[in-house]
Amino acid sequence: MPDQPEDPASPAPAPAPPGPVEFRVDPRLAALKVAGAVIFLLLAVVFRGDPGRTAFAAAGGALLGGYALRDLIAPRRLAADADGVTVVVGFAGRRRLAWSQIERVRVDERRRLGTRSELLEIDTGETLHLFSGYDLGVPVWQAARALAALAPPGLTTLPDPG
Repeated sequence: MPDQPEDPASPAPAPAPPGPVEFRVDPRLAALKVAGAVIFLLLAVVFRGDPGRTAFAAAGGALLGGYALRDLIAPRRLAADADGVTVVVGFAGRRRLAWSQIERVRVDERRRLGTRSELLEIDTGETLHLFSGYDLGVPVWQAARALAALAPPGLTTLPDPG
């Protein structure tokens, strides 16, 4: 009956399963790459009298433009739900991986020469998919926790806080 108070001894309702999550490149980063490519290409025009500088500026513009194009074509790098994950492969392709295909999900942290890098690793045994915080738009540990909530127990190695 809705008018009766709940019995405090009754078990709590089971929590709802987590919903699907997706991680994408920050649009500001893609815009920065486009702006950088435009600046390099403008420098190529300014330096058109000097073949070395023109080639260097054009190569820089083409490289940044290629990275920006990938961010615009495939901004969603990783998506996960209760059945598995979808990852970007190659330039802009997608591959669906069931949780049963994945051997391990972990955060790889490396410290060297005063810098620290963190990568989210999704290991299938045959392929290794690596994602940086720039790819995901969030810190990699945050993505690892979201995947751990969806993945079967024991599949995800969470980083130590701190």
